[in-house]
Amino acid sequence: MKKLKEYEINIAKLSNKTHQYEFDMDDSFFDLFSGEIIHGGKLHADVELEKTESLLTLHFDIKGTVRITCDRSLEEFDQPVDVQETFRMKFGPEDKELDEDLWQIAFETQQINVAQHLYDYIGLSLPMKKLHPRFLEEDDEESDDDILIYSSKNTGDADADSDDDDDNDIDPRWDALKNLN
Repeated sequence: MKKLKEYEINIAKLSNKTHQYEFDMDDSFFDLFSGEIIHGGKLHADVELEKTESLLTLHFDIKGTVRITCDRSLEEFDQPVDVQETFRMKFGPEDKELDEDLWQIAFETQQINVAQHLYDYIGLSLPMKKLHPRFLEEDDEESDDDILIYSSKNTGDADADSDDDDDNDIDPRWDALKNLN
């Protein structure tokens, strides 16, 4: 829990203006959370906090790499991370989430901890399909000729003859509809 204190910002003593904070995250940061997706990493976060009478606006700029497991080979690799997000907190009578990017915090709140926000933004920036870079290079080498495209339209000379035969085999009940044009 001592490590989480490094990510606390004392908002009670802040004046109403913009403040800059820097946070470094390493393997010990990710050990604080129970997620199994991120195994470690080395990142740097610049957090800009704009304080007004009724609102705190936090701008997160996170850059670095995280160590994750490849979905295909199950080997670990470093995934680059570059995140820019904004989060707002407004003052109110109680703590509650109003929206995914807006929280209400109590008027008497002395400090906020940004560790969970940092972890969430890093996790959300990861791709759904986590592939080692060597697999991405293989996928890039595939040409357009290798792609199968489904088409229900028949092509070719043999198929053209069968199309003519299909017109002659129309159910006579549908012939009356041709005359409506």
